[in-house]
Amino acid sequence: MTSTPKPHADERSGAFSAEGPWVLPMDEMPWQHNIDMRRAVARRRVPELMTPSRLPPGFRLVKVVKELGGAVALWRMFDKPKGAAASRQGIARRLREAAEALGPTYIKLGQIISSGEGLFPAELVSEFRKCRDQVPAESFEDVERVLVEEFGKPVDEVFETFDREPLAAASIAQVHRAVLRHGPNEQPVEVVVKVQRPTVAQAVTKDLAVLAWLTPHLIGRIPVASLANPPALVEVFAKTIVEELDFRLEAQNMLDVAEAFAELGQEGFIVPRPHPELVTRRVLVMERLQGFDFDNVAEIKTAGIDTHALVRTGMIGFLEGAMIHGVFHGDLHGGNLFVLPDGRTALLDFGIVGRLNTKHRNAFLRMLMTSTMNDVKGQVEAIRDLGALPQDTDIEAVIKDLGLDGPPIDPTTLTREELITELNRVVKALLGYGARMPKELMLFAKNMVFLDAAIANLAPEVDLFAEIAHLATYFAQNHGARIAAEVGMDPREHQVDLTAVRSSFGVDDTVDTMTYHDLQARRDLIRRRLGA
Repeated sequence: MTSTPKPHADERSGAFSAEGPWVLPMDEMPWQHNIDMRRAVARRRVPELMTPSRLPPGFRLVKVVKELGGAVALWRMFDKPKGAAASRQGIARRLREAAEALGPTYIKLGQIISSGEGLFPAELVSEFRKCRDQVPAESFEDVERVLVEEFGKPVDEVFETFDREPLAAASIAQVHRAVLRHGPNEQPVEVVVKVQRPTVAQAVTKDLAVLAWLTPHLIGRIPVASLANPPALVEVFAKTIVEELDFRLEAQNMLDVAEAFAELGQEGFIVPRPHPELVTRRVLVMERLQGFDFDNVAEIKTAGIDTHALVRTGMIGFLEGAMIHGVFHGDLHGGNLFVLPDGRTALLDFGIVGRLNTKHRNAFLRMLMTSTMNDVKGQVEAIRDLGALPQDTDIEAVIKDLGLDGPPIDPTTLTREELITELNRVVKALLGYGARMPKELMLFAKNMVFLDAAIANLAPEVDLFAEIAHLATYFAQNHGARIAAEVGMDPREHQVDLTAVRSSFGVDDTVDTMTYHDLQARRDLIRRRLGA
């Protein structure tokens, strides 16, 4: 009896390029050995890393307090007296400089903040964006040493050429162009090589120990809603960074996201192939793809690419992966994706990927379904079941305390004092209920913020309410029966009602349309009042 050969990942995935440099034999690559166990071990490290030590963690704590304390002291002395705008810009700049001085862990934390527009203050987001591409590169000698240690042979035995200067240098790793010496059919192949910084793993472990000890002392001391619970934020950060330190997990993330797209019939995205053999804990060799920078709207439009369709495909692809397969790229920003000449979007850097277990995916489905049905109680229950609130939370009390049972408050009608009072009230109420931001919910929110910015750049005249209704209709038509069965709902009961969506924008049912220009005008007004 002959067995049916396993299908290649390429054969069953539409998320790889048509003419790849190699074929990926699914589940047969050496670096996949015990991959699930490796991921589980990485996750089990987080509670240990986040348990504060009884004694302060020594010299590193002194260094952190000195840099961050010095930044705050200089801000108070020179920037704060200059007025609100200069004060906000000054503290953001000094915190970014402190993060760079403290090294990879704090730079990575800054990079996460930099892609959280809307979740973090605008000045902080803008300043920390400089951490994306201004991280000093490791010397080529250090890069070469890592390559030799990981591959067990000289670099020139693996690569015909290897660019000494990196394409980009980030906090965890840097990326180099190279040409493989022995590609398929013994032909040279252009690749991209991601190389981990030599001492980053040890540095991250030490820094997480410092943050675990320090952040409990900061609870309630930072007057920004998204930073109101520092230990919870650092725990989420730890969950993301521990998996990033093993590039074998990242390579598997690439395969899993690609497979999810393929099973959904979603061909609007391209994922670079990881090499079937040249992947280790600290080195990842992958296919090289080329296209337009995602932020280069002029070139994208000149190429005849429909930017509205680009944004819509991005929304659908991101939501489908999370809702149907429970897996999605967790770090969308302009540096992690570009547009191919045929209009598809290439996704890069899979170090951070959201993975929802069955329980959390069900809660995620209910959260999105109830948000388009004006079911406030169902939405809060789903957010609780995602881990954002304790299981014994009194849902009715949360709804009442947050004012979710009444008409929406239009923040543009409030004075500065009223806005600050309302923000403080909400933050205090959430902290009182033990609210926290689970990793996957934070990644989802951060990605939605990026897609919001993508609309601003690529399709600013799109009617946001009409687009949300289109998405709801798409999912009802394509996945309605499955989603309804999984959340225990009759598909006929799903009637789109955007009242809750309008409330989240601070407007009522009398507002029929809202473009991104309209939304941005409202946000600018709110920011001006808060900064007055």
